[in-house]
Amino acid sequence: MPLHRRIAHRAGNRRRCSEGASGSRAAVDHVVTDLGGQVEAMYFAFGEDDIVLIVDFPDPVSMAAVSLTVKASGALHTRATPLLTLDEIDEAARRHVTFRSPGT
Repeated sequence: MPLHRRIAHRAGNRRRCSEGASGSRAAVDHVVTDLGGQVEAMYFAFGEDDIVLIVDFPDPVSMAAVSLTVKASGALHTRATPLLTLDEIDEAARRHVTFRSPGT
């Protein structure tokens, strides 16, 4: 399941950015590949988020394990957005959903 991941360093942890990008990439690769995932893209960014990643994990539980561990460290603030392929959206559009708006 591909995910778009945004990471912001907590106060005091921006020093890592000054150490260079290759060290950050190696650390991310290590964490992701240890759980069978793959880093598809990694970008440094201006603004609210310091790093933007696109990672692909074999299952949602692996992504949750990384998220729980990283957030528990307190060093980073992360947000994840599951990404769907065009085929997955087409499949979702074909499925029948029984829904009634509130008040109708």
